[in-house]
Amino acid sequence: MAKSSKKGKTVFVCQECGYESPKWLGQCICGAWNSFVEEKVPDLDLNDTRRRTSSKGGEGKVGSNNPSPLAQVGTGGYSRVDTEIGELNRVLGGGLVKGSLTLISGEPGIGKSTIIIQAAANIANRGEKVLYVTGEESEEQIKMRADRVCRDIPPTLFILAETNMENVMAVCENLNPAFVIIDSIQTMYTEEIESVPGSVSQVRACGNILMKIGKTMDIPVFIVAHVTKSGELAGPKIVEHLVDCVLSFTGERDQDLRVLRAYKNRFGTTNEIGAFKMEEAGLIEIDDLSATFLDSNGPKPEGSVVSAIYEGSRPVLLEIQALTAPANVGFARRTSVGIDNSRLSMILAVLEKKCGLTMINQDVYVNVVGGLRPDSTSVDLAVALAVYSSMRGVTSPRSVIAIGEIGLTGEIRSIRNIDKIAAEAARMGYEKILVPLRNAESLKSTDKCQIIGVKDIHQAIDAFKE
Repeated sequence: MAKSSKKGKTVFVCQECGYESPKWLGQCICGAWNSFVEEKVPDLDLNDTRRRTSSKGGEGKVGSNNPSPLAQVGTGGYSRVDTEIGELNRVLGGGLVKGSLTLISGEPGIGKSTIIIQAAANIANRGEKVLYVTGEESEEQIKMRADRVCRDIPPTLFILAETNMENVMAVCENLNPAFVIIDSIQTMYTEEIESVPGSVSQVRACGNILMKIGKTMDIPVFIVAHVTKSGELAGPKIVEHLVDCVLSFTGERDQDLRVLRAYKNRFGTTNEIGAFKMEEAGLIEIDDLSATFLDSNGPKPEGSVVSAIYEGSRPVLLEIQALTAPANVGFARRTSVGIDNSRLSMILAVLEKKCGLTMINQDVYVNVVGGLRPDSTSVDLAVALAVYSSMRGVTSPRSVIAIGEIGLTGEIRSIRNIDKIAAEAARMGYEKILVPLRNAESLKSTDKCQIIGVKDIHQAIDAFKE
């Protein structure tokens, strides 16, 4: 059988058992006859940083160049690394997956490096080697932060002030750490590209090298990334597609609350959030998130209504505040913090059309207390009742929670996970829960908490005033 003239070597593979032979055999060792076919295996450079094949054939190997039947690929459970930070593990889906790349972004000073150094110290305290690569701060600055947020610094936590990716890769091969942190990818560069660090080509190339480090050495890699003025990740979009998990760390500078959210997670859900409180000793986990956003469970003043959202695996209660005031000059203002402006405009239009409120000469301000920005439409009813309460000067005589999505026709549409939200409201001691009529059919009132199903905005307003 003639061999190809292309570079590389030729092997003969049995189609029955997969046995490879440097020459053609009539009968395979498995007993099959005439089952060998010729396959060309090109010469590959093991140091090619552009390759992303994972090493399933053993430590240090680059992986087979032959395709495998998908039905025969093992699907064993992923091995996870416990960071010993419950909220971080919750967002990641149970911990760091070995060989995965996790990208975390956030505004400067929000706490990205703080949560990373805390996780690194926890893993190193178990005797595992952790490598912290810093391209922005000196080793002394990292040490000062570690002294502030860590009880003790384990000897297996290593720090490397380096921006050259070839040197970082060499250190990883020699140290063989269990966890690698890159802070940040915008400061890293590779000698293969002549552009400055932080450029599109450099970020893309460094991402490929980190992918090779993580996949071939089975090491979880945590990458810190900068954000633009609009809050989006700086650099090429390809990096977000390259990594396995994308985390966003958000919060208000004048408040202690920090929220960690996953926008991409190949090994878990993207609905979970992690809540932290920034203190002098570092980030402290918040277990009871609802109590953080609510001062009390008693009746609220006019313009204030409590609502709830379902984030991942837990319900969160929050307070919606609204204020209406006569517009002095020009067009009336519509200002919202935590609520989408277009969503607010739709709710105001429904109130005008269905409830007879005149909003054209009224400035409307809406705020979600605590700095949380709910994406769910389940807070629509609370926003509408808060605006109505401020406009008419009425309040509810009992502690009430309003949950539901408002349609353009004024109907209150059903939401998901209403049973768990109602259970959380009852636990917090609320007396009355306004829910969509369809959801109310699956809920039962108790001696302490009354479930009221409302069909449209008119019924909701009447039930709110009772």
